[in-house]
Amino acid sequence: MSRIGKLPITVPAGVQITISDKNLVTVKGKLGELNQQVDPDITVKVENGHMLVERPTDQKRHRSMHGLYRSLLANMVKGVSEGFKVEQELVGVGYKAVATGQILELSLGYSHNIIFEMPAEITVTTVTERGKNPLITMVSHDKQLIGQVAAKLRSFRKPEPYKGKGVKFVGEVLKRKAGKSASDK
Repeated sequence: MSRIGKLPITVPAGVQITISDKNLVTVKGKLGELNQQVDPDITVKVENGHMLVERPTDQKRHRSMHGLYRSLLANMVKGVSEGFKVEQELVGVGYKAVATGQILELSLGYSHNIIFEMPAEITVTTVTERGKNPLITMVSHDKQLIGQVAAKLRSFRKPEPYKGKGVKFVGEVLKRKAGKSASDK
């Protein structure tokens, strides 16, 4: 049995779950609504305030999907009840971020500013304090979407290994390299 797949998902108060005939699971909560199409072999049940994900056999395909769908559904339940938050910081001299509604304007050392339009499901805020790196905070109920947007922002200027300049996640530990060393001649 899959260790993750067999764990029941606790459904908090205020979260409604509907499962259609075609295995479309809809989770609705105070922060929004999410849908997930589940493979027809996997069965999803809601009993006594818990959601259970079950598989028919021990085939490799069924075992892998069992844990996958349980994790996806658990993230949906957590997202519509609590939400997800991702923080990124801009490390580098002159790097700036300004959020105006759903538009994020980044100054990352290129000859031009990068203007990025955020999806409607994500709320973005920026903080710039004197003496600290600019901070971008994103909040959403959709974990997959917020992770995808965070990865896209990071791809604009990945942290380099010598000084660590670039867009990085708060708390991320970077592998640093030693710079040039003086030669003995």
